[in-house]
Amino acid sequence: MRTATMGPAQRAEALAAMAERELDVLVVGGGVVGAGTALDAVTRGLATGIVEARDWASGTSSRSSKLIHGGLRYLEMLDFALVREALKERGLLLERLAPHLVKPVPFLYPLRHKGWERVYAGAGVALYDAMSVSSGHGRGLPVHRHLTRGHALRAAPCLRRDALVGALQYYDAQMDDARFVAGLVRTAVAYGALAAGRAPVVGFLREGERVVGARVEDVETGGEYEIRARQVVNATGVWTDDTQGLIGERGQFHVRASKGIHLVVPKDRIHSATGLILRTEKSVLFVIPWGRHWIVGTTDTEWDLDKAHPAASSADIDYLLARVNSVLAVPLTRDDVEGVYAGLRPLLAGESEATSKLSREHTVAHPVPGLVVVAGGKYTTYRVMAKDAVDEAVHGLDRRVAECVTEDVPLLGAEGYRALWNARAGIAERAGLHVARIEHLLNRYGSMAEELLELVAADPGLGRPLTGADDYLRAEIVYAASHEDARHLDDVLTRRTRISIETFDRGTRSARECAELMAPVLGWDKRRIAREVEHYEKRVEAERESQLQPDDLTADAARLGAPDIVPI
Repeated sequence: MRTATMGPAQRAEALAAMAERELDVLVVGGGVVGAGTALDAVTRGLATGIVEARDWASGTSSRSSKLIHGGLRYLEMLDFALVREALKERGLLLERLAPHLVKPVPFLYPLRHKGWERVYAGAGVALYDAMSVSSGHGRGLPVHRHLTRGHALRAAPCLRRDALVGALQYYDAQMDDARFVAGLVRTAVAYGALAAGRAPVVGFLREGERVVGARVEDVETGGEYEIRARQVVNATGVWTDDTQGLIGERGQFHVRASKGIHLVVPKDRIHSATGLILRTEKSVLFVIPWGRHWIVGTTDTEWDLDKAHPAASSADIDYLLARVNSVLAVPLTRDDVEGVYAGLRPLLAGESEATSKLSREHTVAHPVPGLVVVAGGKYTTYRVMAKDAVDEAVHGLDRRVAECVTEDVPLLGAEGYRALWNARAGIAERAGLHVARIEHLLNRYGSMAEELLELVAADPGLGRPLTGADDYLRAEIVYAASHEDARHLDDVLTRRTRISIETFDRGTRSARECAELMAPVLGWDKRRIAREVEHYEKRVEAERESQLQPDDLTADAARLGAPDIVPI
C-alpha cells in the first residue's frame, strides 16, 4: 500500500478538511490509544479525524518502559484474562502487525531462595509461556529456561554471586514507543484518516445534551476550527478528567496518574547478555537492553502536579540506583546516568490508595450522547482498547458498520520488512552505507527505509552520522520533519529519535545541526533556528535542575522553569 507523508502542508490540509465536512468519528488524543482508535475507525470505512494537543505520543506513550509484554506480575495477582489478552497482542505485533518495530528480548529473573522459589516462580513462567502459545500467536519466542547460578552468571556477569542461587530466563518483547505511535498515525493517514498535531481541543460543540464535535485551536499558525463529528472519542489518558471537564462532565470514572521514572545508562556499565527483572518491595524493576544502552526502571508513585512535564526528583533516581545496585557487582553511580525520563500511567481509580494496586484494565463509557471515553489499560493492549472504543462509538451511528479488522492491518513499514532484512547486505552495497546502518534504518522504519535511502541518494551528505549522536543519520532528521510531522526540534530529539536520553549531553551537541537540517523543510530562518535551539537547551537545563531536587514538589517547580515553545 502507499505510504503517507505528514509534513507541514499535509497538516494544514487535514485541519481544513476536518472543518469542511462532518466526520463519523473525531478522536481526541494522539497517544497509542488515540492513534489506534483512529486506525480502527478508518479501516472500518468511517470518515475519521484525529487531533493532538502537543506532539504525537508526547505524553505517556513516549515515556514507557518500551516493553510489549503480557505482564508476568499480573499472574501473581490472578489477573489471567489481562495476561492472556496482552500475550495475544504481543504475538500479533511480533508476527504480523509490526515485526520491524517490535522485537524479542530475553530477561533473567534471579532466584534468591533455594527450593520453593524455583518451583513457585517456575510455575508462573511456565504458565506465561503456555498462555502465549495457546493464544495462537506465541510460537515465535523461545520458551523459558531454568539456570543454575553458574549458568546465570555466565549470561549476566554483572550480578553479584551472593545475589542469586539460580535463575529463570524467559522472553518478552520491546519497541520504541514513540516511533510506534508515529507509525500508527501514519498508517491511519495512509488509509484516509485526517490527522493534526499541535491542535488542542478547547471546547466541545453541543446540540442540547448531545456532543456534535469540537472546537480545535491551531497553536502553530493561529486560528480556530469547528470540527463536527457524529461521534467524538476522548482518548486523552491522564488528561481524561480535564477533557471531560470541557463539557462540564466529570464522567463515570476517575483517572489517577502514577509516575514512573527510568534511567538510561551506557551498555558497558552493565555486563550482561540478557535483560534483568528484579522483585522490589512494591513491584518489579526491569533492566532492559536498548541498543548501546540499558533502560533501568521503573518507579510507581502518585502524581498530582503538572501532567505535561512530569519531573524525576533526586529521590526517584536514588531509589532506582539503590534497587539495581543491590544485585550488581559493580554499582552504578550518578555519573553513569546518560538520560532520565518520567512518564505518567493513566490508572482507573479503585478502592486501593496505592497506585501500584490500581486497575490496569481499561474502561469504555458513553457519558453523554455523541461522546465516548476510553481510559486505563496498558500499552500492549492498545488495539483492544481502540476496538472497544470504536465499537461503542458505532452504537451512536445510524448505519451498519463493518467489524474491526486491525488484527490483519500491518503498520506501515511491516510489509516487505523481512525480505528487505534478508537483502540488507546488498542494499548496503548499493547505498554506499555500512550494513549496520541499513539494519538500524530497517528496525526503525521497516520497508519505508527505502524512502530515507532516496534522500541519501539525492544528497549524499544526509548519509553521514549526526554530530554528537552518531547512531543516527542526518537523513533521519530531515525525514522526521518532511514525513513524520515533527514540528519542533524537541519533537525530533526526544521522540522521532531518542538522542535526548541516549547521550550524556542530552542532545545539546546535536541540537543546532538538527535544527539546520529541519529548517528548509519547515521554512525556518536563522532567528527561528536560534529560538528552537535555545528552547531545547533551556528544557535540558530545567530537567537537569529538577533531577537535583529532593522531592516531587521542588522537582516540578524546577522543570516548569522552561516554558513550552508553543504555549497551550
